[in-house]
Amino acid sequence: MKRHCLALDLKDDPKLIAEYEALHKNVWPEIQKSIRDSGIQKMEIYRTGNRLFMIMETSDSFSFEKKAQSDAANSAVGEWERLMWRYQQALPLARPGEKGIIMNKIFEL
Repeated sequence: MKRHCLALDLKDDPKLIAEYEALHKNVWPEIQKSIRDSGIQKMEIYRTGNRLFMIMETSDSFSFEKKAQSDAANSAVGEWERLMWRYQQALPLARPGEKGIIMNKIFEL
């Protein structure tokens, strides 16, 4: 099993943040299926202010590239991602089109 941690910001608007959290209380079944089918076994999202932190535990065969290819062919994922982009904004260090930034582990106890 592998662990991946990613960061992303939300638009700094309390109404939009509340809507985003409400949508994540009832994530579409097609989205949950696409997540599981990609090899993601566990996913958690945390928020402080407008900063999001995602922890993913994946199978050893999981690949961000394969997930991106699968997502591109899935219309429900495309619709969900377009909806989410209403609420999200890239981190200042993100490259064009990049959403979540993979974080590097710098300490473990």
